[in-house]
Formats: sequence, C-alpha cells, structure tokens
Amino acid sequence: MAPMAKRQLTKQSKNEPGFDRGGIARARAFLDAHAAAIPEMAGFYKLLANPARVKALLVLGRIERMCVGDLAQVLGLSIAATSQQLRMLREGGWLGTVVEGKQVFYFLTELGLKEALEGDLRLLRKNAR
Repeated sequence: MAPMAKRQLTKQSKNEPGFDRGGIARARAFLDAHAAAIPEMAGFYKLLANPARVKALLVLGRIERMCVGDLAQVLGLSIAATSQQLRMLREGGWLGTVVEGKQVFYFLTELGLKEALEGDLRLLRKNAR
C-alpha cells in the first residue's frame, strides 16, 4: 500500500516543546464530545478487517439488495461462508433483510455507509498514485 499523504504541521514554540494548550484542549473536547461513538467506531472497523465483508458492503451499496446465493457467486465464496459474513454485518446493524418466499435478500441499512466506503476507495486510489 502506498504511504498516505502527510499534512504540513507548524513548528511548536521552543519554550514549550510539544505543548500546545489550545490544541490539547480542542483535542480533548473533540474526544469527549464523541466518547460514546468511539468504541462503536472501533467495532465497525473491526468488522471491516475482513475483505469479504468489505466487498459485500461495497456490492450492496451499488446493487441495493441481493440474496445470499448471488452474493456468494460475486464474492467467490461458498453460501455458508457468505452467510457467516452477512450474519456478522447484520448483527452489527449494517445490513437488513427482506424475505420473499424462500429467498432472503440483504441490503444496507445506512446510505451513509455506501458514501463512506466509496469515499475510502477514492482516497486509497488517490494515494496509490
């Protein structure tokens, strides 16, 4: 993977190396404001640690809904392996299901997830150059 682009930082005062009271206060306030969401965010990224789950989310973002068998074909996995990955995403709250006859169709529960994942792809493509 290509290295990520780095932002330019301003120099700290030589009198207080590494201490920026305003920056520290803003950082703490930001983390405090999002304290409840941070563990959830970490759990979500843990779900994304499996490429099959990322692929399933990307596909469902584009196709809107698919049954397990079709997703298994797209992902190149067995139906059992695909079902296991989809179950984890459903339990995480990122997928919903609709039953039609004997078929169970999966779909993204949050449109923002599609946008976020596609944004990640754009960022990674940009930094791969």
